[in-house]
Amino acid sequence: MPGARRHASGNAADEHTPRLTIGEVLSVLRDDFPDVTISKIRYLESEDLVHPERTASGYRKFSTADVARLRYVLAAQRDQYLPLRVIKEHLAALDSGLPLPGGPGPVAEAAEAAQSAVAGNGDGTMGPEEFAEAAGMGLDQLADCVQFGLLTTDAEGRHPAADLAVARAAAGLARHGLEPRHLRVYRTAAEREAGLVEQLVTPVLRARSDDARGRATEKLRELAGLSAQLHTALLESRLRDLLRP
Repeated sequence: MPGARRHASGNAADEHTPRLTIGEVLSVLRDDFPDVTISKIRYLESEDLVHPERTASGYRKFSTADVARLRYVLAAQRDQYLPLRVIKEHLAALDSGLPLPGGPGPVAEAAEAAQSAVAGNGDGTMGPEEFAEAAGMGLDQLADCVQFGLLTTDAEGRHPAADLAVARAAAGLARHGLEPRHLRVYRTAAEREAGLVEQLVTPVLRARSDDARGRATEKLRELAGLSAQLHTALLESRLRDLLRP
């Protein structure tokens, strides 16, 4: 049964709570894996590495556990250059509660180190050294990200672990020559998008009930996904223009 094979990547409740469309999954993953595409996700499904549920109309629906599983596969390919056959063996071992064949490897070790750092502090924050290592950047790059408004710190100079996705994307762009000072345009665009979304969600929150907050959360998730899709589509359209003869 597919649900049993997904056990290693999330809690049991998530196994039976598919929420995301394939487009929304793409938006979630692209922060850490800019090269991922819908075709890639479908290919990994065809290789039996992820098992989304299907609606009555045949649409894929992914749970948090499915997304975590995809992250593991993509990270193992990118960071360890592992073939899918080996990754499948690793996932089978994890699903069975066994240690990874040949040891955990850099992907699992890095994830465990980041989780340990957050758990050790107890408040969801990480020190600069821990945060920079988990993000794959140097301390100087981290300082630049803070200076140019991409990342924030608390009064003690610690970073929210939730900001790792931003830091990892910035680190990836830096490898292509885009330094934090070049990325202020992304921050400005995000602030403007957030302002638009806030205008749509604030009326729902005025009800001040748990039900209203739940509806606002769902609305925020949907709007964020659609905004990311629009941003990606517009960017890809512009880049296609650059490649035209």
